[in-house]
Amino acid sequence: EVIRDQHGVNHIYAQNEHDLFFAQGYCAARDRLFQFEIWRRQATGTLAEILGERELPRDIGARLFKFRGNLEQEFNHYHPRGSQIIHAFTEGVNAWINYSNAHPESLPVEFGLLGIKPALWTPDVVISRHQGLLNNLTEEISIARAVSAIGADAVKRLYNFEPGTPNLDLDPLVTPDLLALDLIAPYEAFRKPLVFKPEDMAKNSNPDLQEFYRMVANDHRDWQELMQRERNSIGSNNWIVSGKRAAEGFPMLANDPHRALATPSLRYLVHLSAPGWNVIGGGEPVIPGISIGHNEYGAWGLTVFDIDSEDLYVYQLDSGNPEMYRYRDTWEKMKIIQDTMQIKGGESVVVQHRFTRHGPVTYINKDKAIACAVRAGWLEIGNAPYLASLRIDQSVSMREFRAACNYSYLPGENMIWADRKGNIGWQAVGFAPVRKNWSGLVPVPGDGRYEWSGILPVKKLPHVFNPASGFFSTANENNVPDGYRFRNAVGWTWAEKYRQQRIQEVLSQNKKFTIADLQELQFDYLSVPARMLVPLLKDLKSENSSAEQARQRLLSWDFKLEVNSIAAGIYVAWEKEIESAMRERLIPAVASTDIRAIPLNKVLDLLLESQDLFNNAEARNNFLMIQLEKAVTSLQRKLGTDQQNWQYGQPAYHHATIRHLLSNAVDLETRKILDHGPLPRGGYGQTPGMTTSSDNQTAGASFRIAVDTKDWDATMFTNTPGQSGNPASPFYRNLFELWAKDKHFRVPFTRSGIQQIKASETLLLPE
Repeated sequence: EVIRDQHGVNHIYAQNEHDLFFAQGYCAARDRLFQFEIWRRQATGTLAEILGERELPRDIGARLFKFRGNLEQEFNHYHPRGSQIIHAFTEGVNAWINYSNAHPESLPVEFGLLGIKPALWTPDVVISRHQGLLNNLTEEISIARAVSAIGADAVKRLYNFEPGTPNLDLDPLVTPDLLALDLIAPYEAFRKPLVFKPEDMAKNSNPDLQEFYRMVANDHRDWQELMQRERNSIGSNNWIVSGKRAAEGFPMLANDPHRALATPSLRYLVHLSAPGWNVIGGGEPVIPGISIGHNEYGAWGLTVFDIDSEDLYVYQLDSGNPEMYRYRDTWEKMKIIQDTMQIKGGESVVVQHRFTRHGPVTYINKDKAIACAVRAGWLEIGNAPYLASLRIDQSVSMREFRAACNYSYLPGENMIWADRKGNIGWQAVGFAPVRKNWSGLVPVPGDGRYEWSGILPVKKLPHVFNPASGFFSTANENNVPDGYRFRNAVGWTWAEKYRQQRIQEVLSQNKKFTIADLQELQFDYLSVPARMLVPLLKDLKSENSSAEQARQRLLSWDFKLEVNSIAAGIYVAWEKEIESAMRERLIPAVASTDIRAIPLNKVLDLLLESQDLFNNAEARNNFLMIQLEKAVTSLQRKLGTDQQNWQYGQPAYHHATIRHLLSNAVDLETRKILDHGPLPRGGYGQTPGMTTSSDNQTAGASFRIAVDTKDWDATMFTNTPGQSGNPASPFYRNLFELWAKDKHFRVPFTRSGIQQIKASETLLLPE
């Protein structure tokens, strides 16, 4: 039985485990068929078949980095019956695909626009790593180039490396000439965002898209720059509150993972009920199980915990035989796998994938006798994203939860738990290589001097059980305990501290918390940086009347970036000008292509404490006023001279427009059907309600959960823009406005509660 509620959530009741996961695959594919097809093509390296030669590098990269281990061992890592579950899920997906191809009128509009049909899945697609939150390989190259240009000490001053100080020394084999080359092109090719073009459409009115391309270019800047600039703010929040600090006397949990906004949403809500299973929550639609949610015993959530499981190795090649590379005191031969890639139009290309003992070869230069390869922990067994949630879904206690977490490798996460018995806890998880003689932040020779000294068991990663404070929270900040024994097994680069500071501030209040309080904190827009910066304007004055008016507005402001706040709009523009000016001051030109942003906490520390950046307080104050005047000028150009029109949340300023993958390739009328927004948004990258610091919110909490373990029927969620990815469905955009206005919706857990909000009911029967 599949009961669909009024929000579009499917509640699946099955008589056995196989049928449960068959139905999950069937329902998810029915709702998200185009998303499934694109995922399948990215995972299998078959996009060039529909988009032509330009996507060949992506396909080569996807196949070079595909999982090549034993599939049965891989499937059963995630659950004792993992193979049966994954096969059942795939059977369900294919059942809907077969139906859709037999009834083409049921296919979503995207298939007609592209002139394609969905193809069947195989179980190995489910465990693909291509969508995983991978680690620091691109940053590793950037850091090494910056070290080569300005030195290790200068780089350390510009990054948030903590705890401690990493070794950034470059080996003589890692030369500036080498670093200038494109060393990880196949890796970057399969990781970059997928872009469709008008010529990809089978049906297209060929509109003049120049202006739209300009808007898209502004919103989706060079992807490497976007990834680095937003790295310090994109993440997630979660927290747990003990029963002693809860108004109802039972533990509570809240979680809002921050990822790129997309249509359809990355997350998919579902309720799975069968003998041995009763779990509800969200996960990625193409993966069986639920990664964030609750069962009848406890609730759990996750945020990113920084673990670096990637390293770039540089090899010397035998000049007489470039397929041989130096390892210790001998030469080893690369493994070569031949592959045939299909291109739109019927062409085929034969490629050779090369591998060293460490992993896929991403660069080879026979003339220089140099090669590079990637060692990626996520290519090992057990690193399919989120699939270990299958074990977590059946946990009945904190002890079982931690045991299940021991199988969770990718991505590195802060896993939290709260249960009806009164326990709360935190367990960091991830595939954590132990490096004894280097930091993992720069490339190293692959000659055997830099090897992993084992993998740290998950249970030895940081954890907490029933903290004395009565609460615990994470927000991707450095939360490695002082004196942690296995320091070299965790990462060095963490998110800004401001979201966590605000969350801790609220949860430290001497009060009993309700589930409404947890929801309110998820939408909290108080800016801690604003509270630090604005008081610096108190004794200053501008000769520019508009800037002076703006200064006075800021001084009477409550530091909350609310939609209707004029001061919030002024502050964000001012902070951006400060960051931009500090970037120009602090990043030498020779490193500006590799270090494109400075963490805001570095900027604030320099403004508030540094004695050497400004000669005196007057120089610092002049700097602040100049940036405020620039911000005012910028707002005048954007919103007009009347400050009454400078409200922060508006389509001309901070807003959310969620664009479909095909948006920039179709005509205006089709785009209206596919896209969502704009709607006004508050907050920015440094508030608990994280909405990014760009004008259009490009990432944030599309999915949220807030749970009081006393009453599972009172659990609150958000998801945007809707449960369905089919533009013809009533559940395609029904949750978007609710989300944009910071409103949760209730998803009951009991059968009686679900019946009260039932929209439809379907019975699936075997043929």
